[in-house]
Amino acid sequence: EASIHTIHIKNFIYSFSCIYNLLGYCLTYIKFLPLLLVSKATVKPFMLSFFFIFFFCPLLVFPCGSRSREWEYFDGRCYFFSIQRTNWLKAKAKCQSWNSQLVVIQDAAKQNFIQSRTRNEHYWIGLTDMDNEGEWRWIDGTNYLNGFTNWHKGEPNDSEGKEDCVQMHNDGEWNDLPCNNENNFYICEKPLPS
Repeated sequence: EASIHTIHIKNFIYSFSCIYNLLGYCLTYIKFLPLLLVSKATVKPFMLSFFFIFFFCPLLVFPCGSRSREWEYFDGRCYFFSIQRTNWLKAKAKCQSWNSQLVVIQDAAKQNFIQSRTRNEHYWIGLTDMDNEGEWRWIDGTNYLNGFTNWHKGEPNDSEGKEDCVQMHNDGEWNDLPCNNENNFYICEKPLPS
C-alpha cells in the first residue's frame, strides 16, 4: 500500500514538472509570436513555433484531446466520470458511442485513481457475468481470474439470482448488482488520441 502511494507521488511530481516546463515553452513562444511575424529572417523558426504552439501545446493542457475536456488523464489513458445515473447496459452503450468502454480495473494503482474520483457515489465498471453465471469477465477480455479484484466482503453473492453487473461502492469496494439498476453513475475509459 505504501509503495503504491510512493509511485503515485513520484508519477505526479514527474508529470507535473514535465507539463509545467513544457507549458513554459508554450507561453514563451506565444509571447514572442508578434516578433516572429514581423521578421522575414525568422520564417523557418516561425513555422516551427507555429506548429509547436497550435498543435503540441493544446495536448499539454488537454492530453485527452481539446474536444475532450471532461475526460481525465491517468497512466496513458483517458477517463470519463458520468454525472447522470443509468443502468449498466445503457452505460456500456454510452461509452461505446464515444469510442470507449466501461472502465476495466487491472491493478491497485488504477483502483486508487478511480476510487479517488468516485467518493460518496456508486459507479458501474466493466465487469459482468451476464453471459455465464459465476464466470466474471471484463468487457475488453482482460483476464479476470489472474487479475486484481476488490470485492466487498461476501461479494459477489448473486442475490436472488439477478446480480450480473458490478458497481464500485462509495468506499471503492465492488458489489454485484442487477444490470437494470438505474441508481449508478458510470466510468468510461479510452486510449489517448493518436
